[in-house]
Amino acid sequence: MVEVAFICIHNSCRSQMAETIGKDLLGDIAQVYSAGTENYPEVKPLALEAVREIGLDPTGQSPKLLDAIPPKLDYLITMGCEVECPYVPTTYREDWGLDDPSGQPIEAFRETRDDIVSKMYRLRDQILADHPELKR
Repeated sequence: MVEVAFICIHNSCRSQMAETIGKDLLGDIAQVYSAGTENYPEVKPLALEAVREIGLDPTGQSPKLLDAIPPKLDYLITMGCEVECPYVPTTYREDWGLDDPSGQPIEAFRETRDDIVSKMYRLRDQILADHPELKR
């Protein structure tokens, strides 16, 4: 298994959706984490609702800081929030360039969720190309 983390500023919306979706779509090949660079009190309710709408269960999700993820990762994905992460050793780094739906109606969260799902399938393909031993 490889280790994948999704990083944002508050770990309250996009990276939380990515963690929940990633656990579903990558769970057989990766340990999936998310974290933020700043404290935030809770996951945005509309982010939780958006992932529930596609049949996923985000129960237990809460904002976490970078010290909650492994010190070295195989894949580090930032969400497009122009977050300046402290150096985290990783083999592969990518920015997904996602707009923050915070403060917008549920439709914006759905659009972000759908973008994450699409990008997650591409990430899965990348991981399997990089690690053919993970193919089943």
